[in-house]
Amino acid sequence: MIAISEREFKERLAWQQQLRKQGRNGVQPVIVFLHTPFCGTCKAARKMLEVAEAMLPDGVLLESDVNFLPDLVQQLQVRSVPALLAVTDHDAEPYKILYRMGSVQDILSFVRGVMR
Repeated sequence: MIAISEREFKERLAWQQQLRKQGRNGVQPVIVFLHTPFCGTCKAARKMLEVAEAMLPDGVLLESDVNFLPDLVQQLQVRSVPALLAVTDHDAEPYKILYRMGSVQDILSFVRGVMR
């Protein structure tokens, strides 16, 4: 997973929004694993994400510590961590959040679902 800062996250979201305004279809979603460093559940989710990442194209999953994303966490109404946030190109549902990462299959289903 590629670690990104709040600035980088905002830049990716702005770029995605610009492509969407230009009418480009099939813009790849921005998928970010949101965590905190001392969260035990986050560590378990990370292990599952590492397995899932091996089954996905390179560079699909990003990660960021929510302690460094206060504005985005509030704007996107992230309720808890760990969370897998997918910002899509769909106007009706611009973002989806997966909070329950029960298995690698759950994660893969979520990621593949938003990549369609």
